[in-house]
Formats: sequence, C-alpha cells, structure tokens
Amino acid sequence: MTHVSGTHDGLVVRGVSKRFGPTQALDHIDLDVRPGEVVALLGENGAGKSTLANIVAGTFASDTGHMTWRGRPYAPGSPGEAIGQGIGLIHQEMRLLPDLSIAENVFVGRLLRRRGRVDTAEMNRRAREQLRRLGLDISPTRLVRTLRVAEQQQVEIAKALTLDARLLILDEPTAALGGDEVDHLFERIEALKSDGVSFIYVSHRLDEIARICDRIVVMRDGQGVASHPTAEVPVARLVEEMVGRSIERIFPDTGTARPREVLRVDGLTAADGSFRDVSFGVREGEVLGIAGIVGAGRTELVRAIAGVDPVASGTVAVEGHRVRLRGPRDAIEAGVVLVPEDRKNQGAVLDMTIGDNVALPNLDRVGHGGWLSPRRVGTVAAEAIDLLKIKGRPVQPVRTLSGGNQQKVVIAKWLQRRPKVVILDEPTRGIDVGARAAIYHVIADLARSGMAVIVVSSDLDEVLGLSHRVLVLSRGSQRGILDGDDATDAAVMRLATA
Repeated sequence: MTHVSGTHDGLVVRGVSKRFGPTQALDHIDLDVRPGEVVALLGENGAGKSTLANIVAGTFASDTGHMTWRGRPYAPGSPGEAIGQGIGLIHQEMRLLPDLSIAENVFVGRLLRRRGRVDTAEMNRRAREQLRRLGLDISPTRLVRTLRVAEQQQVEIAKALTLDARLLILDEPTAALGGDEVDHLFERIEALKSDGVSFIYVSHRLDEIARICDRIVVMRDGQGVASHPTAEVPVARLVEEMVGRSIERIFPDTGTARPREVLRVDGLTAADGSFRDVSFGVREGEVLGIAGIVGAGRTELVRAIAGVDPVASGTVAVEGHRVRLRGPRDAIEAGVVLVPEDRKNQGAVLDMTIGDNVALPNLDRVGHGGWLSPRRVGTVAAEAIDLLKIKGRPVQPVRTLSGGNQQKVVIAKWLQRRPKVVILDEPTRGIDVGARAAIYHVIADLARSGMAVIVVSSDLDEVLGLSHRVLVLSRGSQRGILDGDDATDAAVMRLATA
C-alpha cells in the first residue's frame, strides 16, 4: 500500500503489527495523518481498524513497528499518556458518567483545585469555553444523563480539547446521529481542522466519507489494501476493496405483499406526546419502512406498538383482534416482537452465550416444570445459528461476536417464537457493509415467508431499498404513506421536513 512521506509533523505509523493469540489482528500497517486533515479508516468488522486506533490511542502496544508524532518518537503506555501528548480516542459508545455534570465529566480524574478545594467555577468556565468552540450553547452544570446522544458526543470531544488534543480518533461518530446533527458535527470538524486539529475518521457510512475526509485508507484482514489521495472515490470501488470482491449495494427481492392484513394501528398517540394520531396497516409479506429525521417519533412509535411505552389513545390489532398493551408481554403473546435500536444494551445480554440469549424469550420451549434443559437450549440455539447463518457456536459469549452476528442473535431469538409481526429499529446501525447485506437477506426472507415486517432506519437508501411502502413521520405527526415508485428520496424528504 502506498503512503505519504513520513517527514511531516503529524502522525506517522510504520510497520505496526499486533497478534492476539492465534489471530493476527494487524500485519505491518502504515498510516500517515498530517496536521489539519481528516483521514478515513475503512474496513469491515475485524479488518483491524479498532486495533490500530487503540494502538495509536495508547490502549495497548504494538508487537512490531514504530510511530512518530510531531516529529518525535511516539509509544504511549496508556490512553492517559496518549492524551497527554495530544491524541484522544472518541469511542462510538459514550464513556461519560451520567450522574455528573458536563464540567465534572470534562475534568474527571484531573479536577482543578484552588487552595486545596475543587475549583468548580474555573472548571465550568473552561468547559463552557470548549462547548462554545464546538457550537454547543448549553450549561456546563447540566447532568450528562439529560443530554441527547449528539450532545454527549460533543462533551467527549470537549473533554479531549481541554487537554489540548491535536489528533482526535472518531469511532463511528455519526452512528446515533440524525441528518441535522451530522451536519453540525461536520461543521465542527471543519472548524477544528482550520485550527490544525487532525482526525482519524472510522465509519461504515461510505456516503459521508467524501463530505468530510481528505484521504482514505482501506483495511482488510489486518492489512492495508488501498490508500487514496482523495476522498472522491466511487462507493462501489471502496466496497470492493473492503470485502475483497465485487459487491453492489443491491437490496434483495422482498417478494410481493399479500392482501391479508396482519397488523392494524389506528389513531395511536403517545402518552408523552412524542407522536400523535398515527394510523396504518401492514399485510402478510409486506415490509413497511418508517422514515423521518431524528425527533420525528419513529422509535417511540414502534416501542409503543411493542408494548414498551404507554399510549394515551388509539388501538393496535393483530389479525383483527385488538391487543391490550399493558407491557411487552402482551405484544409478544399477540405475536409482535421488537428488535431494538440498541442491541448491546437492550437487545442482547453480551456476557451470556448465544444459546442462553436465544433461550431467554423462549423459556417455555427449552424448559419444563421450571427447569431448563441444556440439551434443548443447545438444539434451539443450533437451529437459530443455522437459520440466520450466525458465525458462532451455541456456547460462545455474544460479546465475542461481530456487530453483524450480534444483531443476528437478537433477531434469531425472536424468530424462535414464530411471530406474526417483526419490528426492526435501525437493524444495521454500526454494522459493516458485508454484514449489512446479510441482514438485508434475513429481512427479505422474513417477508417472503409471509411475515409482516416494519423497518425503522436513519439510512434512507435502506428504507427505500427494502420497503414495499414507506410511512413518513415529521415532529411526531404522520405526513403520509408512499407506495412503490412514489417512494423516492425527494418525496420522503419533502414529507419528513414538512
């Protein structure tokens, strides 16, 4: 792989390798990041991106190779040592303390003191200064738990900036953001670039790369396989480099919806006002997409249909029978299941095995008289693994699986109940392009088998590519339902921004 000359004052990585047991995670990687530029780091899950990012950020050391930073040898022994030298990693999963204020989170572990006491006023002043630098006009005394995900991300960046970070590694920074929030983040990145701050940008969203990045480095199986001096590279070429084969982002045929209606929602209104007066039906074999910008009420709507959140008015019926939704159990017993947007915190128990995760909502199938049958758990798990082609064994902890396979486990555990309606909220969030294709095929198979499917996604291409019809929400109100050829990018966005 070609690389930039290593004589600049930014980050220079040469010949870095890392092995974990029998797995060669990195194999002689080169990387250059110049001052004030954004370098995209692309690759499927398992390509080595996170390993390289963690070595640069001081989480662990490499086995071979060397690095320089600002013209000097660089070998951090810890993340604290890395940030002390101006390099910080902003994780996809926030690592803030929810019950502390913004300022306390920014200075946690290094509280400012004056005359032996914590100098709260100075911490608030400095935190406010960095928040304003990021275009965030909120009080530094607010508790982190009251912030939206996008705001929490800005706090993470502000935390690094107070330590005079000159290189920020952003790991999937837009995974939980809507369109307006992504635009705001990119504006902040551009502003910081003009101050000479550099970025390593790790993302699965290839459409973002050309918008914000200056160069692209592509990794596969622990190796650098391509380096592009510009971010203006066709998506099809990047995908081919990432997966090692030609693959178009083509969505599978979901078949033809049948006339029989499975789910009917009438006049549904949330108890908290997040959505109101929503009505629609979903037929056998139909994929109904739900689109809208962040704050439209998409997730709140499907959580209500699944019995998770209370409603103020309206009805939900399955196969003509009204469901009294007092909780998720009522929806599940009626045949409605939800695959939530946050698979790690809401969808799976990461430290439990695949078998145990599949067994949890199916105790009536894997036990008798209050006792679980390990043999039956193993059999049901093996069926789920085979059905969804999960790369793992029944006794393997879910935490050890890739994001795509974790998502398959969450889907598989509900399919064992043979539901009538499957709701998938952000089914491919944080999943690489190869695994996305596998999830798309799972969704298409569900539809072709006659199941009613609802898909919520922030990826408009995903909604349009999978759905027979698209319901569009804007600020909690239903703006319309688009059929087939009428469901275009422009038509959806026109309704979503109404």
